[in-house]
Formats: sequence, C-alpha cells, structure tokens
Amino acid sequence: MEIKAADVAKLRQMTGAGMMDCKNALVEAGGDFDRAKEIIREKGKLVAAKRADRETTEGAVIAKISPDFKKAILTALGCETDFVAMNAEFQALANSIADTALAEFPADMDGLMKARVGETTIEELITQQTGKSGEKHAIPYYGKIEAEYIYAYIHNTGKVASIVGFNKQITDEAGKDIAMQITAMAPVSLSKDDCPKDVIEKELEIAREQIKQDPKMAGKPENMIEQIAQGKLGKFFKESTLEEQIFVKDGKISVSAYLKSVDPEAKVTAFRRFSLND
Repeated sequence: MEIKAADVAKLRQMTGAGMMDCKNALVEAGGDFDRAKEIIREKGKLVAAKRADRETTEGAVIAKISPDFKKAILTALGCETDFVAMNAEFQALANSIADTALAEFPADMDGLMKARVGETTIEELITQQTGKSGEKHAIPYYGKIEAEYIYAYIHNTGKVASIVGFNKQITDEAGKDIAMQITAMAPVSLSKDDCPKDVIEKELEIAREQIKQDPKMAGKPENMIEQIAQGKLGKFFKESTLEEQIFVKDGKISVSAYLKSVDPEAKVTAFRRFSLND
C-alpha cells in the first residue's frame, strides 16, 4: 500500500523514530498507526536486548534544583559513544528525564522509570531511543535530597556532578566550593559516624591483610595488628569523608574547618555524587 509522507511525519512526531523506521513500520502495519507504534517499540526492545551487555560510559550527568532550593535530584542518561552523547536529541531526552525527576520526585529508580513524560513512561522513552540510535541507553543512577538550602555542581565534561544540602543558606561561593569538593574528591560519606558499615569492614579487612603481609609484622599479636589497622582506618576517614577531607582549594584546612570559617552555624546535611566513569 502507498504510505503518504504526511503519515510518516505524523508517526515520527508521535514516536520520535527516524523517517525510514516510521515508513517501514506503517508498511508492516498496513497503515494502522497504533500497530505501527507497537512495531517501533518492539524494534527498540529488540535492539535494547541485543545491546544489554554493553557499557554506557558516555552520556550526560544532570543535577536539577527546585526554585526554592530545598529539593534536588541527580541523575544520568548513559550511552555507548561520545558521538551519541553530544547529539541534541540525546541531551534533550536527558534533560527531560531530569525535569520529570525533579517534578515527580520519585522515591527510587523504579519510580523514576515508571514516571511519565506525556503519555510515555521514561522506561519506554529509553527503549525507543535505543532503537533509534542503535546504541544502548540506560539510567545508571538516580538520587535526591531535601534540605534547607541546596547547591549543585556539574563538571564541564558533563560526566560527573554533585548536589549538596545545607542546614541553612550560605554564600554562593561556599556552596559551589563544597559541591566542587564532592565532585572532585568523591567522599564516601559525610563523616566517619555515618560511613557505611560495609565500607568500614572492607577497609579494615584490606588494612589487616596489608599488615600481615609485612615481613616486619610476622609473629606479632593480633591486638597489635588490630591497633595498626584502626590507625589506617583513621587515615581513610581523613581522606574519604567529606568533613575530614582536606579542602582542595586551600590544601591546609579540612572541609569542616573551611565551612566554619564561612559560617560557624552552617553544616552539610546530605549530598549525592555520580560519575559515569567511576
């Protein structure tokens, strides 16, 4: 049957698929728009299934903050190549997902995937985009925070970003400084007190193993080994928890000390960080 250019354009507007994909889907569907849309979705799912094991180390990491600076989300849309990541359509989709995440503020990744952009879920949009580009698309991360005041920083590569919440408003410079610190130094937690137990146990396990492999420690009692391991853990906290890290823009004081110098009452209450390359 003859497929009119206007029908192809209409289906393209409805689905966002390429012109030839739309034409072929309409031919296969005998001109039935609903069936043609299903065919395009099926094609996207087929491509997605074939590329499910591919890595998505390119893409866009996006942070969005609510107008009152009290809510923020951090998410990412990943793909396989920089060529696709730089495409305007890809960037528009990434921002649309982030805008929806901020507006809906879903509890978790599952909620985000089920959120709708118009009549289509985010999960369906990603599948469709995978079918169109031929590359795997995925959302590798979704995080959110609420606080009295929030700042964000996206590195100029677009592949790593952070959001950070404070108990009160601070200067823009200080807020950006702390967000940049998190982005650059990737702290595992706010302080040693809220460092995940599994992270602590892993660090202690590594420390004990290093100590036992030292020839000088052969035959030493377990309590001595444990004492040294605890010392190594303390060093880990100074290097890997936000409050104890050395403030990179100064190199001499801790992040906690820097924040106190800006405002003695200001504290970081929460943060999230994500990098496509971690």
